[in-house]
Amino acid sequence: MSKVILSIEGMSCSACSQGLEKYLNKQPGVINATVNLVLAQAMIEYTENVTLDELNTWVKEAGFISLGIYDEVQEKRKKNNKNNLLFFTILSILVLYISMAHMLNLPIIPFLNMEKYPLNYSITLLILTIPYLFYGLDIFKSGYKNLIHKSPNMDTLVSIGVITSFLYSLFSTIMILTSKYQYVEKLYFESVCLVLFFIKLGRFIDSRSKEKTKDAIKELVQLTPEYAILKVNNKEKKVTLDEISKGDILVCKPGMKIAVDGTIVKGNSHFDESFITGESIPTKKKEGEKIVAGSLNIDGFIEYKAEKIGKDSTISEIVKLVIEATNTKAPISKLADRVSGVFVPSIMLIALLTFIIYLILGENISIAFTHFTSVLVVACPCALGLATPLAIVISEGICAKNGILVKTSETLENAHKVDTIVFDKTGTLTYGNLKISEIINDSPYSEKELLQIIASIEEKSTHPIAKAITDYAKENKLSLLKINNFKELSGIGLNATIKDNSYYIGNDKILSKLRIENKYLNEKNSLATTGNSLIYVVENKKLLALIGVKDIVREEAKKTIFELKKLGKKIIMLTGDNELTANGVASQLDIDEVIANVLPKDKTKTIKRLMESNMKVMMIGDGINDAPSLATSSIGVALSSGTDIANNSANVILINDNLTSIINLITISKKTIKNIKQNLFWAFFYNICMIPVAIGILSPFGITLSPMIAGLAMTISSLTVVFNALRLKNIKLSLN
Repeated sequence: MSKVILSIEGMSCSACSQGLEKYLNKQPGVINATVNLVLAQAMIEYTENVTLDELNTWVKEAGFISLGIYDEVQEKRKKNNKNNLLFFTILSILVLYISMAHMLNLPIIPFLNMEKYPLNYSITLLILTIPYLFYGLDIFKSGYKNLIHKSPNMDTLVSIGVITSFLYSLFSTIMILTSKYQYVEKLYFESVCLVLFFIKLGRFIDSRSKEKTKDAIKELVQLTPEYAILKVNNKEKKVTLDEISKGDILVCKPGMKIAVDGTIVKGNSHFDESFITGESIPTKKKEGEKIVAGSLNIDGFIEYKAEKIGKDSTISEIVKLVIEATNTKAPISKLADRVSGVFVPSIMLIALLTFIIYLILGENISIAFTHFTSVLVVACPCALGLATPLAIVISEGICAKNGILVKTSETLENAHKVDTIVFDKTGTLTYGNLKISEIINDSPYSEKELLQIIASIEEKSTHPIAKAITDYAKENKLSLLKINNFKELSGIGLNATIKDNSYYIGNDKILSKLRIENKYLNEKNSLATTGNSLIYVVENKKLLALIGVKDIVREEAKKTIFELKKLGKKIIMLTGDNELTANGVASQLDIDEVIANVLPKDKTKTIKRLMESNMKVMMIGDGINDAPSLATSSIGVALSSGTDIANNSANVILINDNLTSIINLITISKKTIKNIKQNLFWAFFYNICMIPVAIGILSPFGITLSPMIAGLAMTISSLTVVFNALRLKNIKLSLN
């Protein structure tokens, strides 16, 4: 299976995107296609036997233009032609003046007086209208092709209304040429011109507004420098990013930006990573630590090894995830899709019935025709199509700017609905930077010899406790021994052989497994109540030592728990640690419910059990050991994934590793859904109000709606939704 994101030109409403989506999904070899109206993109999953040319052809057959594969660095966009818009603005004013000056008591152009020179008047308006037909050619093509594919859209409504108006006006002009001057009252050229102009003007303003929603993506793309310093044979060489290969050694001096993701091999410095973490305080990085492309080197000289370049870089992964998230559909958007699917055909039927009823009632064809066209134009579902996707795109950008990567729009919609939040302990509520706090050694080995044995085995593990031991070994320059038969016992510990001696290292489940009596019960209780994680060391089924490893609770953890409780969320700590240690941390954070001594597989069972009790569960973990439970929960949130974004089973990634981002995520989710509901309300309310007016319900009170005014009203309704969605940019996040 392959996946591609195509940039699409020509979509204007939800019926457009829905029509293209349906058409693509019907094609052989297309597994799934999702069309994003706001970003003007189609994300297509397809089998290997489908070619890109075929995809482009299918887009064209559906009535749109494929601009090719979306490229995050140089996105192909159609530039709005300001000169064209300016020209047609002036032309529209001229058309409006010629056709309506007499109604507004303005000076009439003598030779274009409709009463004295009806022929001049009608021919002039006909000539001025012809450029508009070319200007709106894309609308006509889209409307026709979508009608042919049985997916009529906004362009279909406009096309029928405009073309009918033009043909009727052309017929009236021919009648005038045959000296039937009474037909001068039945010209609708100005409606043709101004409906097309208002639609084009609305799309121009709309496209400019949409561009503003992509700011976060653009800013990320532009973060990496154009050049880097490559070290070759101890000499420095300035190169472009395209010249860098994986494994190259690069140099970064103070004031320069990191060119590609890598690992420091020499030196140390402070780095500004606020663009990716949202954290304004510079981070100190030293030899052996990872650095991310776009980071600003503040005060040190370093050399680093290139590891992730081009599309594999962290920034590219972030951009890709943000784009893919905006190309997924939130459940609330399905309401708009369902409505749009029946809305356009219904409007066409209403317009036709309106036309017929007026003729049955004895009205002349001119009045019937005016109401027919007004209904078609005023009911265009632009606002309905923009209501959901525009708000989602803006909110995704806000999340990305604040170090929160949300993988699907469904996650963004549902985040505020969670009622139970489950935290892993080590590496989540605590920093995971464990240090040895105490060693109780009853073995024949010295303390250093004992730790040399333990470190040799722990070196094969990725657990935070293993890192504490190996860090100690490095600091004390302990050499590692050769080990054999290494095994990782899930949720228990490690097993390996050194010089024919069998060693077990892990928690107290090891003692149960080997049926060894715990002679350190008093020490265990003492260490656990002070927040230590416990490591038992067993050699040939003999208990040798107990080691206490202590972690530090995250600075923001207590405040986050407090705020989540204020929001009415149930908080649970789920950990593989023993109860004493877990309760010690829980008491510091005011967490009431603790589930301890839990194996990884049992964490998943616990999450399932909670969800079976109709709880909406958010699981927060480190994204590695907690992968199954993150994937099982309603929403999985991972920390510590800043340089390995794509390979994560979580729905949300907190790049800044700051727990307060959970509050921000819930806040953004809540305000986004509120904004979408407002947008949908205004879109539905507008149509409910305007369609009856266009039909002529208020005609007895002297209130009517011409096609020209209907076009303006339709544009205003779309802009109302756009500007309401843009208000999301002013969301105030209380915690940073």
